[in-house]
This record gives sequence, C-alpha cells and structure tokens, in this order.
Amino acid sequence: MFTRSTSVAKPLAGPLELLQTFPPAATCSKSPLFAPLFSSKEKNGSSKSGHGRHITCGGLPDIPGIMPLMMPTKTVVTINSTGRQTASFVRVASAVGWRVRAQVRTCDGLVAEELAALPNVEIVEGDLCQPKADLIPFLNHLFEGAKLAFINTTHWGDEVAIGKACADAAKRAGVTHYIYSSMPDHSVYNPDWRPLPLWSQKFTIENYVRQLGIPATFTYTGIYNNNFTSLPYPLFRMELQEDGSFVWQAPFHPHDPLPWLDAEHDVGPALLQIFKMGPNAWKGQRVTLAFERLSPIQACVKFSRGVGRPVKYIHGPIDIEVSIPSGYREHLESLQETLGEKRAPYFGPLEYPQEARSLWEGYRSLEEYAREVFPDEEAANGLTWMDDDKEFPEYAESNEDPDEDRDESSVSSTTNITPSWTPGMRTPFNHPEADAHNFFVGSC
Repeated sequence: MFTRSTSVAKPLAGPLELLQTFPPAATCSKSPLFAPLFSSKEKNGSSKSGHGRHITCGGLPDIPGIMPLMMPTKTVVTINSTGRQTASFVRVASAVGWRVRAQVRTCDGLVAEELAALPNVEIVEGDLCQPKADLIPFLNHLFEGAKLAFINTTHWGDEVAIGKACADAAKRAGVTHYIYSSMPDHSVYNPDWRPLPLWSQKFTIENYVRQLGIPATFTYTGIYNNNFTSLPYPLFRMELQEDGSFVWQAPFHPHDPLPWLDAEHDVGPALLQIFKMGPNAWKGQRVTLAFERLSPIQACVKFSRGVGRPVKYIHGPIDIEVSIPSGYREHLESLQETLGEKRAPYFGPLEYPQEARSLWEGYRSLEEYAREVFPDEEAANGLTWMDDDKEFPEYAESNEDPDEDRDESSVSSTTNITPSWTPGMRTPFNHPEADAHNFFVGSC
C-alpha cells in the first residue's frame, strides 16, 4: 500500500490514485525454505529454489514522489490452510490487513488459488509429513518473525508429531498468541466413555502446548453445517427419497443437544476477535465455536425450513456405504458408542453457544445454510434434485418446532449476515487436504 510524499506538489488523480489503495496480490512459486522472504524475485514477483514453493507479493511500478507506507505489522502463521476452518480465517485476516503466511500441501486447487489471490497472503507449499530432519527447518522458517498462529492439524500423517513440531517451532520463534483447534478426549471425563481417536489426538497435542508454556487458546468446533450431503458419505448423509424429501440417520439421541457451526462463514470472524482481545483474555482457555444448540429433531426442522422439503430424522446406526480410511471407521465406531449409545455430551462439560455468539454475532444458522448454501454445494457435486418440479407448499413457511421451547438458546437473537456465494469460497469434499481416497473428514 502506498501514499504520496509530502514533497509532491500536485495531488495524483485518476486510476493511479485508486491503485494506491489496494495491496498487491500474491502468486504461487517454489521454495519451502523461504529465507530471505523477498529475495531473488523474478519478474512475476516470485522466488524460486529447488526445495518447494512459496508466495511473495508482487509490487507496483516505481512512481516518483510516492513512498510506501509500512505494511501490516501483524503476521499470523496457518497450516493446512485450504481446510474449512483455516481458509475462513485466512480470508478474514487478509481482509483486515494482516499478513498471513499460509502453509498448504499443494498450491493446486480452487481454494489454494483463491487464497493466493488475496492481499497480504503468502502461500507456502510444503508437506508436513516430510521426515523430521526436513520438517523442523521448514517450520522454523514458516514461523520466523511471526507473533500469531492458528494451527489446525489433520489426520494426515502422524498428527501428534506434527502438532508437537508446530508448537516447538512457535515457541522458538517467540509467538505471543497461539490458537490451536483442539477437541475433547471423553475418556478424561468418564472412564466408561471410549475416546474418539481423531479427537483424542488433538487433545494430546493441546496438553503438549500447555506444557510448553506458550500463550495459547484452544478452540473446540461444533458439527460443520457443510458436513451434510446427499452423497453416500457416512454420518451426515441427507438421503434423498423418491418423493423428494430427505432422511438423516445418525446414532445421536433425538433429543440430545448438539453444537452446530458454519465453519467457512464463522470460524474466521471468531478467531479474529480472539486474537484482537489478546492472549491475556484467553490464555489457557477452551473456547467452544458453536453458534447453535440443536437436537437432531430441531436440526431437521430447521433444515426442512431451509430447503423447503420434509426432512426426517431416524435414530439408528451409522451406515457406511463407501470405502473410508480405517482410522475414520474406528472414529465413527467410537462416536456411535460414546455420543450415541452412552449419550456423552459432545464437548464434555464445556458449554455453548453463548461464548461463540459473544465473539461473533453475524453467524450463519443451519436454516440459512440449508436455504442458501446447501443447494449450491449439491449442484457442485453434480446433483440436480433442486431443479425438479416437486413442490412442498407446507414446508415453504416456518413449521412449528416441537423441541424449540425446550431450549431457547437455539433461537438466534441476532441478525445473521450471509455474503453472496462465489466460486472457490468453500472447501469441496475432493480437495488437497483430503486423504488418499479424496475423503474429507470435517468436525465429527
């Protein structure tokens, strides 16, 4: 971003003046070890070496009498940046002028390309599953000079080892506020509750971060609205019926409350507020990111209002009709036992949704998601049910929710903000952070 020097006699006018107000966009280039960050630039603004890829920011042409302002002073590191949580935060951080150094496994794909085009964003391509001898220097350079970090590890590779390595690198770099996306280990709260493997790994990493003494906050995310699909994926399949209605079958008790979150819409603003409030406000605390508290029956009622079709909930076992990773299968078996049969609370003893709503009032509800986003996501997956001529006039208006009086917190008291949809603003099931079978595991 540039401004005119006081020595300029005449004000600049026209397109040049407008050009000054926009930071340069970023482009993808090779090098995982990117020190110095802005050296050896080619004409397109990128730096190359034989080790991998990273982004640098392109510059404006030299303009007599124009001197640059200082760039944004806050630099935040993210990993697995094309995932739903992290991509949401990268978009918001970029929008408010923060520098983002965003690690991705590959620069290919719609989300990576979208993030690379944002101002003040450096996309750093590198595999977190690389050998430790290579991973440590990679992470050292990734965190160099950064004071903030949002870390969401995935089940790719050895998640615990990667999580610990990221925390170690952040400590060496002097990061002053480290937000880690964690989840509960239910066996800690009750020995009869079987831990969910993909969650307990995150809990192990959380405990390691606490032992390091980094100023840290731990976010616990609810069920992603985006998990719903009519494709034959387990647990959150909205199975399309011949009459045009939907059926959701899951092991959750029909009246047990569940936390809901539109990850791509709401994680970013909430994280930004946590960072802005500073490490002292949230040091060592667990923050539940869930903006609605809905039982399965309530969720189906709200979903039916959104799609304008009947949605029925069936309390039953998880149907697995497609090939899934063995680790995720084990996770689903544990979930069915712990959250389903034994009815353990989703977050353990943690409360919601008031905490998340205090951070961000403009959340997107499940009903809004079903109305405004779900049909587009289904169409992107090649489905056409939304174009059929079936009509359900009785579902065009709000239906009475039989459970709504039981939980007033399920009713939003705020004005929801829903931005218009643009391509690449969502993480598809088939994307670079998925596993070898292109199966993406969201929250749950």
